[in-house]
Amino acid sequence: MFDSVGWGEILVLIIAGLFILGPERLPEAASWLAKSLRKVREFANGAKEQLREEMGPEFDQLRKPLEDLRGLRNFDPKRVVTQHLFDGDTDPLGLKGITNGSSTPSNGYAGGQTQPAPEPLKPGERPPIDPDAT
Repeated sequence: MFDSVGWGEILVLIIAGLFILGPERLPEAASWLAKSLRKVREFANGAKEQLREEMGPEFDQLRKPLEDLRGLRNFDPKRVVTQHLFDGDTDPLGLKGITNGSSTPSNGYAGGQTQPAPEPLKPGERPPIDPDAT
């Protein structure tokens, strides 16, 4: 309910409440607020239970689309595409296993390995002629 309210805002509200209500009335106001929130929560749970009793098995059919919508709240396009294309494999190419210049992927395939680099030419030396290049 208060997901967007951070600790800084809560601290500001407490200090403002302390100045507005004063230190003698602040505990009484806090207990009233807690009781009110508890009553609202009990009313909501009671309404949900009453709806569940009246609707029976149709209540679960009503809740499923709502839970699917709740899942879309944390929608991440990259995660959805990865899950759809690679069945949830977060590293389908095995690239996370490559560290410190090692070209061996974590999946065991040697597709990323290359031949060792040739030695540099010495002064005055010409590169060899590749017969397939012509």
